[in-house]
Amino acid sequence: MIWNTMMGTSILSIPWGIKQAGFTSGIILILLMGILTLYCCYRVVKSRKMIPLIDTSNWEFPDVCKYYFGSFGQWSSLLFSMVSLVGAMVVYWVLMSNFLFNTGKFIYNFVHDINVTDIVPGTNGSNKVICPSAASGHPPQNRSVVFSSGNDTGFELFEKWWNKSQTVPFYLIAILLPLLNLKSPSFFAKFNVLGTVSVVYLVFLVTVKAARLGIHLEYNWFTENDFFVPEFRIQFPQLTGVLTLAFFIHNCVITLLQNNRNQENNVRDLSIAYFLVGLTYLYVGVIIFASFPSPPLSKECIEQNFLDNFPSDDIMSFVARIFLLFQMMTVYPLLGYLARVQLLRQFFGNAYPSIFHVLILNIAIVGAGVAMAIFYPNIGGIIRYSGATCGLAFVFVYPSLIYVISQHRAGQLTWPALIIHIFIILLGLANLIAQFLL
Repeated sequence: MIWNTMMGTSILSIPWGIKQAGFTSGIILILLMGILTLYCCYRVVKSRKMIPLIDTSNWEFPDVCKYYFGSFGQWSSLLFSMVSLVGAMVVYWVLMSNFLFNTGKFIYNFVHDINVTDIVPGTNGSNKVICPSAASGHPPQNRSVVFSSGNDTGFELFEKWWNKSQTVPFYLIAILLPLLNLKSPSFFAKFNVLGTVSVVYLVFLVTVKAARLGIHLEYNWFTENDFFVPEFRIQFPQLTGVLTLAFFIHNCVITLLQNNRNQENNVRDLSIAYFLVGLTYLYVGVIIFASFPSPPLSKECIEQNFLDNFPSDDIMSFVARIFLLFQMMTVYPLLGYLARVQLLRQFFGNAYPSIFHVLILNIAIVGAGVAMAIFYPNIGGIIRYSGATCGLAFVFVYPSLIYVISQHRAGQLTWPALIIHIFIILLGLANLIAQFLL
């Protein structure tokens, strides 16, 4: 359950993050961030047990923050929790627009027997890989040239009304906004298995593509050439920002573990879940990076969503987008429900004060997603900014401070423990600052 909940959209950006950090340093960072976030998550799980003389069995982590930091802890935890939820919903909207656009384009071309060849640089053959960023210098726009013996007017009209940034993000409103206004999205929780199916299929896709493309690696620590990136790059904080959200489950881990029949196994189960998540990220990221054909292309061509490196007529990528689109359309209302419960209950004491309140909140959230899909469709950037921001509080600062304060009150705080946890807090702060500098 924890693995299924933690695995999300970040997996699509892990290969790009490894490119930004360098191959060897990227692998090291995934391992280190996995261990660090696991430890901080462990501190979250244990935080309730450190409060004496109070029954904390029904407490969530924001309740623990309120106990230690008063109203500041209560409201700041709400703020950072909303950043993580809304940030995830914005990423979902950008990706759903991408997947819906490519799915519609594939179906239209197939039905009308249109042969479309992407005009961006790419490899030849049946296992084609493309480099959209080399053609435009901007996020991929799926530019293409059409070969058809008939009248192209219909295709031109389709391209006008089926545009990834100008029209498709608005089409999603008609589907998802009504779903966000439902009082209880419990129906969509039944489709949670789609997340597992999607990740398993992505692993399968990556394995097949790598087997066909082969391995293309050249090890060089600092020198960059036309086809390879160095093993260490100064942009490595971009990967740590992505990983902060990729390993983020700290604001709901207590709730998830409450369903464990044997509570004494919580730490074991949490460790196993983090191990499996880290292994999945490592496998997908390393295989995509290693098999990316350079030469003739450059590793710099790896996109923030690695599915964009496969052409629009690729069957396996089409199936992956279908899986991910349906999964995200079922998870999106659940994320909206969590955001609504946390925000409206805090302000009005009721998760559904009226349809008017709920509609205003949902329009604001949907509007943020549409705006980002139009003006800043860079999921890697959105993930790392939101991940580093919410991670500063829930991953690095609050768990460490709560542990230090509780140990100090119990008279058990040692200098090594104090230094280690101050260092963790400073790492979280540096991680956030670096996102805006690099």
